[in-house]
Amino acid sequence: MSVDRVESLIAIGREHYNAGELEQAEPFLAEAASAQPSFPDLYNMLGVVYHSQARFQDAEEAFENALKLNPRYTEAALNLSVTYNERGKYDRAREVYTRAVSASVGQPNALDRFARGKLANMHADLAASYCGLAMFDESVREYAKALDLCPDFADLRVRLGNVYRDMGVHHAAIAEFEHAKRLRPDFIPARIHLGVTLFSLGRKDAAIAEWQHVLKVDPNNKSAKLYIRMVNDENGPKPGSALAK
Repeated sequence: MSVDRVESLIAIGREHYNAGELEQAEPFLAEAASAQPSFPDLYNMLGVVYHSQARFQDAEEAFENALKLNPRYTEAALNLSVTYNERGKYDRAREVYTRAVSASVGQPNALDRFARGKLANMHADLAASYCGLAMFDESVREYAKALDLCPDFADLRVRLGNVYRDMGVHHAAIAEFEHAKRLRPDFIPARIHLGVTLFSLGRKDAAIAEWQHVLKVDPNNKSAKLYIRMVNDENGPKPGSALAK
């Protein structure tokens, strides 16, 4: 197969892949990889395609091929770790994950944004599992690791804030929600959860202000409407009072 043909296959396959059209990308990537089996990126993309189809053994082989060609391919290593985990190969998953992390210790900026984001989300998933078991200290540590990698992920700051609130460490929770607001002023979850925390501390006016801001962004937000109505009902006339009649 000519070089021009291979380059054309890769270009078409990558275009479909980047557009999220994985089914359409597969035949082009597979043919290109068969003709030119020295491109680790091709195997990584094929692995993602196979994983999306629940073809985990094929995905595993593809990611392994990518790493044989480029042992420092962090994205492929993380994808392989996830695939091993899907197949119940937990020890191998931890081994690959640890190797990927250790390669970036002390130099997280050496990782591309995608790889940092994937690592951060893996820490966040573990943090959520710890939180579900009421192991809050461990959860906080994992969220901290995630945010060390991606400090601008507002959603992770909100999730960490919720853990702090569950722990009763309200000042830390508020700090995380406020940080998320600075990152994304109209990020609705940050304002919803900040309002809940402020309300739990008796700061009702401040809580309502957060929820009202949510309604400016999303006038139909059900949570904000419910919380505002709840506070107004609590502050308003009680059944049987003169004003209620």
